[in-house]
Amino acid sequence: MSTYDFNQLIPRQHTDSIKWQLYGENVLPLWVADTDFRSPEAVIDALQQRIAHGVFGYGMDRPELLDVICQRMADLYNWQVAPKDIVLLSGLVSGLNITCRAVGQAGNDVLVQSPVYPPFLTAPVNQDRHVQVVPLMPIQKGQYLTYDIDFDQLEATITPKTNLFLLCHPHNPIGRSFTINELEQLATLCAKHQIVICSDEIHADLLLDGQTHTPMAAINPEIANNCISLFAPSKTYNIAGLGFSFAIIQNPQLKRQFEKAAAGIVPYPNILGVEAALAAYQKGETWLQNLLHYLRDNRDFAVNYLTENLPDIKVTHPEATYLAWLDCRDTSIAANPYDFFLKQASVALNDGKSFGAGGEGFVRLNFGCPRNTLEQALNQMHQAYQQL
Repeated sequence: MSTYDFNQLIPRQHTDSIKWQLYGENVLPLWVADTDFRSPEAVIDALQQRIAHGVFGYGMDRPELLDVICQRMADLYNWQVAPKDIVLLSGLVSGLNITCRAVGQAGNDVLVQSPVYPPFLTAPVNQDRHVQVVPLMPIQKGQYLTYDIDFDQLEATITPKTNLFLLCHPHNPIGRSFTINELEQLATLCAKHQIVICSDEIHADLLLDGQTHTPMAAINPEIANNCISLFAPSKTYNIAGLGFSFAIIQNPQLKRQFEKAAAGIVPYPNILGVEAALAAYQKGETWLQNLLHYLRDNRDFAVNYLTENLPDIKVTHPEATYLAWLDCRDTSIAANPYDFFLKQASVALNDGKSFGAGGEGFVRLNFGCPRNTLEQALNQMHQAYQQL
C-alpha cells in the first residue's frame, strides 16, 4: 500500500502554472508534460533549508551532485561515467539546441523521427540546420497502437550533409522504450555514416512495467564515443520549473564542442534546481517507486476507458512516460480533435500536429494527475463524443 497520496487534488490555478492557467478555470488540462503531484518531501525539505539561508548568489558545481549522478549511472545501468563527463544545464531543450549548434555547421542536415516532442523539430531550425523527418511506422497490435522504426527509410533519408541524429528514448509521445537491438541498429547506422547521436533520455526513470532502461551510450564505449546523452530529474520528480538538467559526453572533443556552443548563452542551472536534483537523486527512490505504481494504474485506467467507451480512438499502451497518444482519424470528429475536445469537452490535450509528420489527427493525453481528474476528463470527452 502506498504511503504517498497521489490522489490529493492540489489547486494550481493561481500558481502561475501554464498547464492550469493557459485555458482558463473551466478547462481540465491534460496537456503539457508536468504532473499534478506534490514533489518528494525530501526535495521540499532541501529547498526550504536552502531558502532559510537567505542568500542566493551565483552557484558552482557541487561535487556531491556529480558523484551522485555517476553512482546513479553505475547502479542503474552499469555505465561507468566520470564527473568530467558531465555538463550541467538549465534545461533539456537547451541541450538539444546546444547540440544542434555544436555538431556540424549551418546548412547541415539533422535526422529526426516523428511524431516527436516539438523541440526536436525546432532546435535544428533555430541553429540554421535542416530537419530530415523520418516517420515512425504505426502498427496496430491487438487493441493498442504502437510504432516501429523504419530502418530502411531512415538510411535512405541520409545525405552527405547529415551529421546529427536526435533520438527520443524513451519516446515522447508514443511511449516506446526502444530495445537494445533497436538501439544497436541505430548506433551502427550512425557510425556507418559518421553521424553523431544525441539521445534525449529525460523519461528514463519512468518505465512503467518494471523494465530496465538502457541508455544509448551505456551499450558500449564505441557508441558512447559518438553520443551526447541528455538527462534530467524534472519529469520524474515534478521539478521542471526549477530548471536543471545535464549532459553526459564521454568523447572529450565532442564535449569541448558542446561547451563552446553553450558558452555565454546558456546559463548555469540555478542553485535551487541543483539543490532539488541532489535531494531527489539521493532520497527520492521510494517516492519514485510509489509514483510508478500509480502511473501504471492511471495508464491502464485511461487506456481501458478509451478502448471500452471510445473504441473509434486507437490508443498507445505506453511502456514509459505518463503520456498516451490517441489516434482520432477514424472517429466521426470532423474538426481537429484537439479543437473538438477543448471546445466541446473542456479538456485540453496536445495537438498532434505540433509533433510533426504523422501527428495529424492525433492528440496527446497526460495521465500524470490524480485519478479523479483523469476520470472526470475522460468522462467529459466521452460525453462530448456521444453528442456528435
